[in-house]
Amino acid sequence: MTSDAFEEIVQDFEFIEEWEERYRYVIEQGKAMMPLESAMKVPATKVLGCASQVWIYHKIKDGQFFFNGESDAMIVNGLIAILRKLYNGLSVNDVLSVDARSEMARLGLNDHLSMQRSNGLNAMISRIRSIAQSN
Repeated sequence: MTSDAFEEIVQDFEFIEEWEERYRYVIEQGKAMMPLESAMKVPATKVLGCASQVWIYHKIKDGQFFFNGESDAMIVNGLIAILRKLYNGLSVNDVLSVDARSEMARLGLNDHLSMQRSNGLNAMISRIRSIAQSN
């Protein structure tokens, strides 16, 4: 199960052939996000296992999962934006049923991210799943 917003990204990626253009697309997704308030950048929201600084702040509203995040790295901000489109608005149970690694693989990201970025992406996915499991 994925959101319409994530499916739009999948469709956009089908039309972008060059990886450099896809990379720019990911970065632009991150630039379009609202930054986290400084008060939300605390140890409790920090994602461990990322080479860059990453914070994820979540809320559950009417049974739906929402999160916002920020990183000090442009490409990671873009990955956060894509993960938001994958997860935001889903029920907590649906968050747990999403195979995010598979969904992100549809974008071809697994083949083009450095090992550190891949590890960071996996850390963000694990954190989101952990948050959903605890709610």
